[in-house]
Amino acid sequence: MKVCGQNIRKIRRSKDLTQEYMAFEMGISQKAYSDIENSKVKINLEILTKISAILDIKPSDICSISHQCGTNDNYEDKYQGLLEYMKKIIFRFRRNF
Repeated sequence: MKVCGQNIRKIRRSKDLTQEYMAFEMGISQKAYSDIENSKVKINLEILTKISAILDIKPSDICSISHQCGTNDNYEDKYQGLLEYMKKIIFRFRRNF
């Protein structure tokens, strides 16, 4: 999703943050972070959650499908529900290993 990387870059710059800062906060190298913004890697839920927390925004502000869904606020609720469900699955998976 090239749009997600572009959105991350635009939001990061608007907040006057560097790639180095973002990488440090995420616990990754600056190169790895740059690859995220340049859409060289797929953005998973963990990455999306970390970036949105650092930027103090909703994950849907980065990778939104709302422009394809009209203005129905129900989609945001479904999106948030899906994120919570995925977090629970990841937590259970990690706990078992």
